[in-house]
Amino acid sequence: MGSNPCPWNVWNPGTFGTLESVIDRIVRDAAVVCVLAAIGFSAWRRDLTSGLSVLGGGFLIGLSYWAIRGTVDALIAVQSRSETSKKPSRFQLVKFFTRHGMLALAAYVMMVRLHLDPVGLLVGVSSLPVAVAVEVLRDLRWRRFP
Repeated sequence: MGSNPCPWNVWNPGTFGTLESVIDRIVRDAAVVCVLAAIGFSAWRRDLTSGLSVLGGGFLIGLSYWAIRGTVDALIAVQSRSETSKKPSRFQLVKFFTRHGMLALAAYVMMVRLHLDPVGLLVGVSSLPVAVAVEVLRDLRWRRFP
């Protein structure tokens, strides 16, 4: 992906940021939120495995992000290569389902085999929506409403 203009940039409110910089900030914030949630959840439950379950949920959302981002990037590359050649993209479809199969297997192993706390997994998976909310609040801080 190139430098697609994005309508917000939290560090310089008068200019446009790139889509990659926004996505990079969201990924970074999701990792920070996940680690802080793991520390907080572990302290609240007074159990180290509770914090590990939050980190496991963060791993699941990271794996999901990797699967979706890889599929979208591959489909964009196929479309931008040539609009005239209609070469079937079956391989990207196989990769999509394989990656999500790996995600389902990882979730199964964490919940059934490792006996991680399902609430902690949910808290860890929720780190991405929290990071997106933080990015929206950063954007709202710089906007001027008439």
